[in-house]
Amino acid sequence: MASSASNAVANGLAGAGGGIVAQIITYPLQTVNTRQQTERISRQNKYFVKEGNRRKTTEAAGTLTQILQVIRNEGWGGLYSGLKPSLIGTAASQGIYYYFYQIFKNKAEAIAASRKKKGRGDGTAGMMSWLIVAAISGSLNVLLTNPIWVLVTRMQTQTQAERKIMEIKRETIIREAAESISNDQRTLEDKLAELESTKPKPYGTLRAAQEVYGEAGIKGFWKGIIPTLIMVSNPSIQFMIYETSLKKAKHSANRRGRGNVTMLEVFLLGALAKLGATLSTYPLLVVKSRLQAKQEIGGDIKHRYTGTFDAILKMIRYEGLASFYKGMSTKIVQSVFAAALLFMIKEELVRMFTILVETSKNLMIRKKKLIRDF
Repeated sequence: MASSASNAVANGLAGAGGGIVAQIITYPLQTVNTRQQTERISRQNKYFVKEGNRRKTTEAAGTLTQILQVIRNEGWGGLYSGLKPSLIGTAASQGIYYYFYQIFKNKAEAIAASRKKKGRGDGTAGMMSWLIVAAISGSLNVLLTNPIWVLVTRMQTQTQAERKIMEIKRETIIREAAESISNDQRTLEDKLAELESTKPKPYGTLRAAQEVYGEAGIKGFWKGIIPTLIMVSNPSIQFMIYETSLKKAKHSANRRGRGNVTMLEVFLLGALAKLGATLSTYPLLVVKSRLQAKQEIGGDIKHRYTGTFDAILKMIRYEGLASFYKGMSTKIVQSVFAAALLFMIKEELVRMFTILVETSKNLMIRKKKLIRDF
């Protein structure tokens, strides 16, 4: 039992460490992807909108172009908006997930071994066992860490919200000037200049938390919980593919006399597993991000959501099914690379921990033997 608990702690700490490294490396892609997901463009405005005598496209720019735009407009810090709470969230999420995953995995393997003794099964946990283990672990993780990700999404999309608020204020000033009897052009220019000179207030974790609480109270920190809980199927699918593939890879390595799989093989298996999971559950990720972002990004009522089903219906009605896949190419690159790094680092950390524990045990045995012989 002690060994099982130790193994769970090792996997939890390794998962947290691997997650932090992967998060830091891929965070700019995650920031851009969240902005892509939360950008609302109606179907009638999707291709062209009239602007004076010229027409311009409103389609989202490519990922690299968006990254360069963020750097130009906000500096390098813009790509890392919300990084601090994100790292806390990643450490907590991965640590909680892998800890409970290992505990339930140990139980599943113990049940499978017990069944074999009774003449049922081959002693290994099947695909359904991995799905159940991952689903339970994922649900516990989501319920405990969702508030952190609400704050991260807010901080990543704050610039979009500020831009949308500025657009609405500018339109209001121009409309009021057009309706004014005096129609003083200088007054209009002064008001617009004053608006342009307004600098946004610093937006940190505390302010984001205050906004969320002010808008919806405590329950605001669990916005998007329904699609997020449904998205538990993402790591479930991911780990089903990963565990099944890893088992085959280990079997193949043993047959060839290599003893274990290489870091490169673990990297590729992690990438393959995440790719399959991301393709399956991406629409839910878009819905979750839109619910957690500040609703000013929507601009008008048709792009603001009261809940999960309201978001789904409005997205279908006003933006079409393609809106559920906004930024998917960016997400695939980010999540697949991050997952591959995480699995590779985690497995290596667990291996190092195992070697350290075994070395410590051997030293203790030798020490006891020396004392006894002396």
